[in-house]
Amino acid sequence: MSEREQRHEEVPSAAAPGEGVQETAGPAESPDAQVEKLRTDLVKAREEVDRNWQQFMYAAADLENYKKEAQRRLDEAVTRTRRQMLGVVLQVVDNLERALRFGEAGGASGDAQLAVVEGIRLTHRQALDLLAGLGVRPVECVGAAFDPRLHEVVEAVDPEAEAAEGRPSGTIVGEVERGYLLNAEVLRPARVRVVK
Repeated sequence: MSEREQRHEEVPSAAAPGEGVQETAGPAESPDAQVEKLRTDLVKAREEVDRNWQQFMYAAADLENYKKEAQRRLDEAVTRTRRQMLGVVLQVVDNLERALRFGEAGGASGDAQLAVVEGIRLTHRQALDLLAGLGVRPVECVGAAFDPRLHEVVEAVDPEAEAAEGRPSGTIVGEVERGYLLNAEVLRPARVRVVK
């Protein structure tokens, strides 16, 4: 026998389907037992789905309640701030009305006129103090260099004009309307006259 024939005889033949396979599972379950097991698994799965759905609904309700509570607190804070602001403004209005009544009653001549002016001056000071308490302060302008963040030019003054007072170009020589800062941010820019 040739070497080739020997090798051919040593090669094992392929097993037929199902041959040589050992069954590891136990005895086969009956179809009724399988159906019952599937029904039990289905009931458990449905119960778990119901539990998950209820947890989702509770979480959604909690989120909605949180949103409502946050909005309520925000509304209260806005109302509280408005009340405080309006209280400040009303104090100024009250003092202006007193000054006007006093001026109208006395005809505002002589000493009465001076008293009205002084009353208005005190009211102005009170308004500035109240604004300062809220973090508002005026922008200092006259004599300062023009800054586009803080100032708005309403008039450019000729350097030769008397109003320029010999100041260099870009210097503020007059304030038409006062500007204000709220903390470090511009609340309203100052409207100014600047040397060309």
